Amino acid sequence: MWRDLAPLGRDPGSGGYRRYAWTAADADCRAWFRAQAEDRGLTCEVDRNGNQWAWLGDPLAGDAVVTGSHLDSVPDGGAFDGPLGVVSSFAALDELRRRGARLTKPLAITNFGDEEGARFGLACVGSRLTAGRLTAAQAHELRDGEGVPLPKAMEAAGYDPATLGPDPERLARIGAFVELHVEQGRALDLSGDPVGIASAIWPHGRWRFDFHGEANHAGTTRLADRRDPMLTYAETVLAARREAELAGALATFGKISVEPNGVNAIPSLVRGWLDSRAADQSALDTVVAAIEAAAREAADRAGIDVRVVRESFTPVVEFEHALRDELARILAHRPGSGGREVPVLGTGAGHDAGILSGSLPTAMLFVRNPTGVSHSPAESAAEDDCVAGVLALADVLEGLACA
Repeated sequence: MWRDLAPLGRDPGSGGYRRYAWTAADADCRAWFRAQAEDRGLTCEVDRNGNQWAWLGDPLAGDAVVTGSHLDSVPDGGAFDGPLGVVSSFAALDELRRRGARLTKPLAITNFGDEEGARFGLACVGSRLTAGRLTAAQAHELRDGEGVPLPKAMEAAGYDPATLGPDPERLARIGAFVELHVEQGRALDLSGDPVGIASAIWPHGRWRFDFHGEANHAGTTRLADRRDPMLTYAETVLAARREAELAGALATFGKISVEPNGVNAIPSLVRGWLDSRAADQSALDTVVAAIEAAAREAADRAGIDVRVVRESFTPVVEFEHALRDELARILAHRPGSGGREVPVLGTGAGHDAGILSGSLPTAMLFVRNPTGVSHSPAESAAEDDCVAGVLALADVLEGLACA
């Protein structure tokens, strides 16, 4: 499975992945998912929001156990973020069949669409729509960097955007959702454990900073006469790092656009996107407020107009304690574990499981990442750890779906 999936959407220059929503690479990944489902005799369907589902058992029976993740990527992303969860889900089903496990509940594997938000700027679009956390009207307003609306992109890929919207009936038929994911950090590497359980997802969001100055000639305009928004933006980037350290939070300006974007032109507009995350809401509020204040202070000194827009926000997600504890119990009592407790850790990364947590019981398993690097071609996990993740997921699915 890994060998067949690996080439899809991979850029030969960077070695990273460009699997953006509703593109040819996305279509290839969806075809791969469908083929894996059909090879196993599963019933494959696409819901009203473009998410893929592969069912073993009656989808209408209720109390289903669902696992899976996503197959799309950030720009030049790594191979494991998302796909490891999908590949491991199919492999875990294979393991359950090898064991002769007798399922008493329906089981499904899912591929949620547009989790990374690389094309339209909003993460977890597929799960947000399904859970009612994003309205159809809001989704129709999303546009990519070329100005292409989400509905037009869906139509070009052969999907009907008229069906977008909440899907409470589907969610009501799910008793538990467990997502396996490569760890995006080094906590497991430091503890020496191949697999961990998620406790919570930090609150996080994205803010757009627009710095409006005055375009002018780079070769003839005196420094004293310039209203250069790039300088104010640069001060804001440095302030973000400073304020994040003070608040014990994370803050990153990772995307920028410039107008008119000429080498010999002073910009008229610099637009930068801030990603900020923290262990609690108070720390997040503190760091974002401090960054905005620093931006406005620098802008006032330079005669720059600044506008700040919050484009997305996800509050802290505490995974359901009962399901989390059940995962811990299952993994601690499986053969060969010696009763050793599996580590429970928080994460600053958002996931579909976090979006769905307000609608149904969700949990997450993490697989060790030896370097902690993610959203990069250098992202990795050892084969032994991936196998450990598959076996842990199989144990969890057996415990939940065979009870």
